[in-house]
Amino acid sequence: MSSVVAEPLDLVRLSLDERILVKLRGDRDLRGRLHAFDQHLNMVLGEVEETVTTIEVDEETYEEIIKTSKRQIDMLFVRGDGVVLVSPPLRTS
Repeated sequence: MSSVVAEPLDLVRLSLDERILVKLRGDRDLRGRLHAFDQHLNMVLGEVEETVTTIEVDEETYEEIIKTSKRQIDMLFVRGDGVVLVSPPLRTS
């Protein structure tokens, strides 16, 4: 496997079997180990931590209340059309 980055999906390929961050539509974040992906960014992630952020507005004070909920998932299939961002692990060289 080459470490040459010629196109954007090469960065994802280099992240196979690494822990990555995936931001999804609807204020959902996933952190997990990338097991597989395709050209549509459909992905299979393992050891996933899902974080869902919701923003509610207090009707009396009109203040925004930000709530987050987290859950652990052993294995997850992510459909690529919901993916907004994929962040590979930080590489130092």
